[in-house]
Amino acid sequence: MKYILLLLICAFSFSIQAQDIKKDGKIYQVKNERIFLDGKDVTETLSEEDKAIIFKKAVAITEQVKLKQKAMKEEAKAEKDAKKLEKDMKKAEKSQKKAEKAQKKAEKELKKQEKAQNRFDKATKKLNSAQKKYDKLKRKGKLSPQDEGKWLKKLEKLQSDLDKAKKKM
Repeated sequence: MKYILLLLICAFSFSIQAQDIKKDGKIYQVKNERIFLDGKDVTETLSEEDKAIIFKKAVAITEQVKLKQKAMKEEAKAEKDAKKLEKDMKKAEKSQKKAEKAQKKAEKELKKQEKAQNRFDKATKKLNSAQKKYDKLKRKGKLSPQDEGKWLKKLEKLQSDLDKAKKKM
């Protein structure tokens, strides 16, 4: 796109040097304050009035070409700015998505930590409760040797659950 635009600007620049003007069915070329007809200089043979009209038309065409060039440059600049703006917006969207992803990951990690903490607290509570009950029954002498073995296995299992929960924290 840049090359096409540059080519068009160059073409208009070259056309500024020689203007084709139609007058009375003839095509005159104006170059550097000289008027040519079919490649021959006819500046001296034309009347002052004809020269003025031809030069006036040449100036008008030159101004039109300059305006077109200016408009094309502005359009190219606007297109470039639009592309840059679009690129910046894509970059901003990408960074926003990245930030959202990081936030979700952090929230997930926090949730995981809270869950591990809850498991630890629950395991601690169960162990303490079972230990109190075991101590109470043992103190009152209500445990048979078989019951005592069961209680010790139960307390051992609860202790291992607590250790697992502690590791996951």
